[in-house]
Order: sequence, then C-alpha cells, then structure tokens
Amino acid sequence: MVEITQSTLLTPSEETPKHKIWLSNLDVIAARGYTPTIYVYPSIGVKDFFPVEAMKAALAKALVIFYPLAGRLSRDPETGRPEIDCTGEGVNFYTAELDATLDDFTDFAPSTEMRKKLVPVIDSADPPCVMMVLQMTRLRCGGIILGFAIHHYAFDGRGASLFIKTISAFARGDTGTIPAPFFDRSLLRARSPPSVSFDHSDYTPKVIQSNISSNTSSQVVCANLKLTKEQIHSLKILAGGERVSTFRAVVSHVWKCTCIARGLASDQETQLLLPVDLRGRFNPPLPTTYIGNPTLRTKAVAKVEDLVNNTLEFGANLIQKAVDNITDEFGRSLIDHLEATDLEALCKRGAMSNTSLMAVSWLSVPMYDADFGWGEPLLMARAQMYGSGYVYLSRVPAMSGGISVIIGLEPDSMQCFKKILYEEIEAQRPTSYNI
Repeated sequence: MVEITQSTLLTPSEETPKHKIWLSNLDVIAARGYTPTIYVYPSIGVKDFFPVEAMKAALAKALVIFYPLAGRLSRDPETGRPEIDCTGEGVNFYTAELDATLDDFTDFAPSTEMRKKLVPVIDSADPPCVMMVLQMTRLRCGGIILGFAIHHYAFDGRGASLFIKTISAFARGDTGTIPAPFFDRSLLRARSPPSVSFDHSDYTPKVIQSNISSNTSSQVVCANLKLTKEQIHSLKILAGGERVSTFRAVVSHVWKCTCIARGLASDQETQLLLPVDLRGRFNPPLPTTYIGNPTLRTKAVAKVEDLVNNTLEFGANLIQKAVDNITDEFGRSLIDHLEATDLEALCKRGAMSNTSLMAVSWLSVPMYDADFGWGEPLLMARAQMYGSGYVYLSRVPAMSGGISVIIGLEPDSMQCFKKILYEEIEAQRPTSYNI
C-alpha cells in the first residue's frame, strides 16, 4: 500500500508573468489527458538522499521558468477554445511511502495499479483543471520514485524532457546549463486565408470514430521487453542493413509480430500510426526549445499477408515513406484543415482497432537526463498506457546499445507476441556479422 505523507501546493519561487497562452490546432487535438511518467532512482546509501525540501525548492525555481505549469487550463470566455491561464497558482506536490523495493520494478510494465500507486490521479483533464502534479515516493529500500502527471496540452515529450532537466539542474545547482523555453505558439496559427493542399481525411471525426474498437483499459496488458545491441543489429540486417534506423527496424518487426499474435486475417488491412515531430520540418524550423505539441500523426498501411510474408525491409520502407511525406507544406496544410474541423470531437478518439498499432519513439529524446545530484534514473517509463496497440521505444542506460520495447496489447495476444518477438529474431538471425 502507498501512504501519502504530505500534500503541498507549491508556487513559483518568484513572481511570474500573468497572461493567457493561446493553444494551436495541433495542441488542441493532442490527447486530452495527463501523461503519467515515473523516474526511478536507486539509493546510494547516504543519509540525506533526495531531501524533500531540496526537491521542493528546485521545483519552485523551475516553475519560474516553466511558469505556465503553475497556471490552469481554462477556456476562452468568448470562443470556448482551451487555453492556458498563467495564474501562478502552483502545483500539488505529494510525498509518499511505499512498502516495496527496487527489485519490484526490475521488469516494470505500465498498469493502472502502478499509476495509482506512483502518480497522482486527477479527476478530469477538461478545463478548468491543473496543468501538473508530482508525487515523490520513498521505497522501503531507500530508493526514490518521482511520478509526474503533466497535461498533454502543456507540451510533448521533448518539452517534458526539458522541464525535468530544468528541475534537476536547479537541484544540482547547475543553473548555467538551463536553456530558455519558447512559449509562443502563435507560430503555428492557421494561414489567412487557409490553404489545404493535401488530403487530411484521417483528421476528421467520422474517420476517427470508425477506427474505434471495443478495447478498454481493462482489456489491456503491458509488457516491457528488452532488445540487446546484437538483436537490434540482426533486425537492422533483416530490414535492409546498418543504414536502417533502430526505430524502423524494430518497429517493422513489432508490427509484423503484432499482426501474427492478434491472429489477423491475411486479407485484412493493418495500419501503423506514427507521430512525427515537426520542429525541424517547418521552414524555417521552430526553435529547438519550442514548448507545445508540434506533432502530427502519419501512417503506414499494408495488407496483413504482405507485411507477414515479406522481409522486415518491406515494413521498414513503408515507415520511411510515411515519414518522408511529412513536409513543411503538409504540416501547414493540416493546421489549415483543422481550422474548419470540430477539434473537440477529434480529442475523443477512444481505443484503437485491433488492426492498428501506434509506435512512439523516445530513442532520441534525452529522457534520462534527469540527474538531481544522485545520478541518472535507473528507469524512466510511462506509469500507464493509453490502451491496447500502443508501443514505446526508449533506451536503457544499463544495457549498452540496448533498448526497451514497452507495449500494450489484448490479454489473449500478449503471450503469443512475447514468444514470437524473440523467436523470429533467432530464426532469421544472420549467420555471421560484426558488431
């Protein structure tokens, strides 16, 4: 059982700007909810390990720089559009104790139970609501778990990484390395007049609803599966060689194995959804510290028989083509298309069909750059998945060149998936290679 030992409303350590932040169309169609993430730190055997007051002080300083998080999600009184009201009210900071040790998190997999223990649950993500909460849990062995719940409208994974890095820099007293976040989201306003030059039918409420299945969170089990450097190398060779990215090789393999494990009919169509970061794809590029959700979703589509019967290179090439299609003009065209779309309806996507898979890469995001003075976290992960069909790829510091594949699937598909994920690698492993 987890025991909450303290609850504090923590405000920025200095006066912060008071204004409202307009949210772009891409922000408003992001998942309306809180992203629950955990950072796990092993005890290093010192008495004053992760002092609570020092953590509070570091967070209070970070909230001066990331002051929108101390505000509230609200609505424009005239249009009803969501916006961030920078009120400086603060964030809820909880301390807790859990009768567990780090050994209990060796094979950590996201779950509703873990979310409830390690990350505060917020009743609603609809405005008016808070932007974030944080729980600092001390384990029986002395280890620490930081559990963040940050509203997706605040920022994406890159923004979250910069925020965590900022808190940890203050905790270490290393304030000279903190880059300034860029909060102006008006860079992603629709053009006037709008100019829609591509087919964006996937971003219509009718299409979104047609892809919804009966999956619910109770029908999902999650697994955290590790792939070694050698196994990744084998997948790259099978997907076209070392020039193929780790993401393309691994996801092509996961996509194929998922179709088999789910028992999809050979003539069914399967789709792989891929979030694409637009920061460097716009012309001119967005600032590297742009805070928001400058991402869109593209997809690769194939017949199950084609994906399963071909080599991994087939799926890897589909992934590459789907991502290459995302250009500055495509992104601008989508923003213009959304200007005349019911954004509220797009937020209510529900669960995905069991013919779909969403693959998210955290491989290039410095998620583990969260040293509060006691070293990098042993583990960084989502505490809970959105639902079935979601897969996250992230690096594992303890495994040189290895990665973690965290996936949520239907219970009757997971055991088969875990089995063939590794069997397929061994069966098709090249006979000789150099690492």
